[in-house]
Amino acid sequence: MRPPATPATVRLHGDLAAPAELTVPQLRELPAERVAVTFDCLSQGAQHHGFEGPLLWDVLRAARPRIDFAGRKQRLGHLLAVTGADGHRAVLSWAEIDPDFGGQRILLATSIDGRPLDEAGPQLVVPADGCGARYISGVTAVWLGPLPAEVGVVSR
Repeated sequence: MRPPATPATVRLHGDLAAPAELTVPQLRELPAERVAVTFDCLSQGAQHHGFEGPLLWDVLRAARPRIDFAGRKQRLGHLLAVTGADGHRAVLSWAEIDPDFGGQRILLATSIDGRPLDEAGPQLVVPADGCGARYISGVTAVWLGPLPAEVGVVSR
């Protein structure tokens, strides 16, 4: 008899007042969205899937980001780094998920095509992407932080 599998966890860390480690069942307790997507993958061609899970925006807001929400420009300098179990990483800007800016409905999916992802871990789903490179399977960590002040400064 096989022992019960340990649910995968995703670590929310960085500039958060309430960092957390959440399992897929815990993510499933948040309000969920359903999306049907088509994306192209170099190795497998076009793929069509249905995903369900909470919005990344909702997951991070629950972790209480240390961002000044009173102003808009202060939010633009924050980045998200999402890491998968295989080491695959993607960077998103806070503005992509913030409803005052891009407002993209990016998910931390808890199921794909009706199959739960409890053991594999959540999947980052970016429905607006035509290429599947930011669809990260087995998400293990989401980091939020400010863009360092020296980045983008031109030195002469």
